[in-house]
Amino acid sequence: MFHRSCLFAVIVGLLLCVVARAQTPPSPSGGFNGLNMNLGNLPRLSNAQSRSISPENFTGEKGRGAMATEGTGKGAARELGQGWKVSPSVVIKGKSTFTLAEIDGSGAIQQIWMTPAPLAKTRLYILRFYWDDEEEPSVEVPLGDFFACGWGKFCQVTSLPVCVNPGSAFNCYWNMPFRKKAKITLENLDDKHMRIFYQINYTLTEVPEDAAYFHAQFRRVHKLKPKTEYTILDGVSGRGQYVGTYMAWESRSPGWWGEGEIKFYLDGDKKFPTICGTGTEDYFCGSYGFHNRKTRLYQTFNTPYVGMPQVLPPDVVGVVGQRFGLYRWHVLDPVRFEKDLKVTMQALGWQSGGRYLPLQDDIASVAYWYQTEPHAKFPTLPTKDELLIKPLKLEKPDAK
Repeated sequence: MFHRSCLFAVIVGLLLCVVARAQTPPSPSGGFNGLNMNLGNLPRLSNAQSRSISPENFTGEKGRGAMATEGTGKGAARELGQGWKVSPSVVIKGKSTFTLAEIDGSGAIQQIWMTPAPLAKTRLYILRFYWDDEEEPSVEVPLGDFFACGWGKFCQVTSLPVCVNPGSAFNCYWNMPFRKKAKITLENLDDKHMRIFYQINYTLTEVPEDAAYFHAQFRRVHKLKPKTEYTILDGVSGRGQYVGTYMAWESRSPGWWGEGEIKFYLDGDKKFPTICGTGTEDYFCGSYGFHNRKTRLYQTFNTPYVGMPQVLPPDVVGVVGQRFGLYRWHVLDPVRFEKDLKVTMQALGWQSGGRYLPLQDDIASVAYWYQTEPHAKFPTLPTKDELLIKPLKLEKPDAK
């Protein structure tokens, strides 16, 4: 059942989004450029050109959709022929890379829909986005994690920039501008073939001079070293704003795991950060361990800007091997930087005598931000074996 509190949160979030977004400035040549859409500017006419890339139109060219005579749906359409869903998906062979989209010109990607199979192996399907003529990707993230669904199992995500819908529909609405070119690839690290259905909706238009480029980076540590902080993002060089965090967190110690602080080191900060949170559950806008006070179980939640949509079994507070998926979108509160940025998160629990306990949990994350180009080269993506999800054998909670 969709609770009234959830409905209220969604309505309030949408209203805040509309009120908070200033009217989109005109394009350099005058008129509305068709970017940064919201309910307030939907009536405005624009010279922007709507385009879409999918297996039914790999190039996005005008008047070139539904022309396929070969494709994964050819057998089902054998009595209907061309124009009847002949090419709804593509098969990507094991250990190969497929170019999902390549766009020439100036504009922005406005919405992406994807559904991969098999879902359980999404950590092995690597999305990469390239802007203009860059050789190093600005986005390099496993497919599931990019859409805040990193455990290889379905969970519904209901937020403004990202939503995951039944049965395995990954969607995002991040605004992704480009000035010369955009390229999106998907690498299949698995030995076996995979299938992907997808659609990438974009507009060709003029991009404002002050529009930065979208970036996303994945990191994973199987076991934190004692008394160390988890690094969400480091090595960023340029000007921009941090806009979101997704974390796939596995608790590997009994008891509570979310006392750690998030820290944002801005523009030359060394030992101490400019921004320091008060706890993991606080950063993800929850409190008191994310658990329901009546049932004493973890309580999932989805809101426009923050949520914990996934809690994997057993749904008991404080059990070793419990796994969580959490997102925090800085849509109305981006963290701006002028020269450089580093983001870390502590993993802290409790031990005897009311003392904090540094944890050695298994943590993966995606950092989302916008910045000027060129960007610093990303760290090497974890190997296939390091990417694989290997949860601990679950232990029963203490009978006490």
